[in-house]
Amino acid sequence: MRIIKGFENFEQIPNPVITIGTFDGVHIGHQKIIQQLNEEAKKIGGESVLFTFYPHPRMVLFPDSHGIKLIQTQIEKLNKLKEVGLQNVVVFPFTKEFSRLTATEFVRDYLVAKLQAKMMVIGYDHQFGKNREGTLELLKDLAPIYDFDVREIAAQDIEEVNVSSTKIRRALLEGDIYTANKFLGAPFTLSGKVIRGNEIGRSINYPTANLDVDGSMKLIPAQGVYAVKVTLESGSDFYGMLNIGTRPTVDNENHLSVEVHILDFKGDLYGQELKLTFLKRIRNEEKFESLDALKKQIEKDEVLVRHTILEHNY
Repeated sequence: MRIIKGFENFEQIPNPVITIGTFDGVHIGHQKIIQQLNEEAKKIGGESVLFTFYPHPRMVLFPDSHGIKLIQTQIEKLNKLKEVGLQNVVVFPFTKEFSRLTATEFVRDYLVAKLQAKMMVIGYDHQFGKNREGTLELLKDLAPIYDFDVREIAAQDIEEVNVSSTKIRRALLEGDIYTANKFLGAPFTLSGKVIRGNEIGRSINYPTANLDVDGSMKLIPAQGVYAVKVTLESGSDFYGMLNIGTRPTVDNENHLSVEVHILDFKGDLYGQELKLTFLKRIRNEEKFESLDALKKQIEKDEVLVRHTILEHNY
């Protein structure tokens, strides 16, 4: 997959078949669009192109109140786009100045003048450009003027998938990992560097790796205990019990922590980057009367996590 971050010294893409969007999560709906892009491109000897933006437009337009948390970091998003077969992605820097372009100016100055679009593939309800005035109907009006074709992603196809990034965010924030993973077409992941904690877990024989997670814009699922797969920097995979929360039994501060006990592992992980793959939510975070009571619950959690791994043959 070619990543295009600017149009200086731009090598022309043959017969570009283009779609537009932020594609946060690259969920099964997005994957269906990319599949259609590739099919249409093959028919005309062209290549598939996603024109996307960074940072997320809402972060630029509403810097103090956007409230958005991303399902994927930029690196995760690009890796997923490559994995699902996209051939080219234009990562355009979104600015307030750019946001003032009308939809017609955007199509004329970027999709036609710079990319030389041969075809646009767009959902029946997709909107883009200033005041979201860019629609399927507008593209159909512009197509004969600028000599490109338009293909609609049929309503029944999108409704059949019945998925959106908003629904995935909601599921994750509710701890509904099953629904989020189903819509994503793959398990949700969260990465972070191992930092030093207060080592209370070690005192009850359940040492944890405390993670400094990727950036403030990355969505963190609901507080609770999860079964996860843990991938080390070496590429080795283990399984673990992840706790997301404020650790009410041992910590009086209201600081959100992300810490994982890795099953059947011994070693020093400080400074390493770990990737957590979410398999199942086990329970809510709770406050216990003592460390002993906490340990007994963690022992029960471990049984459930190991059962989950065996039951689903992870």
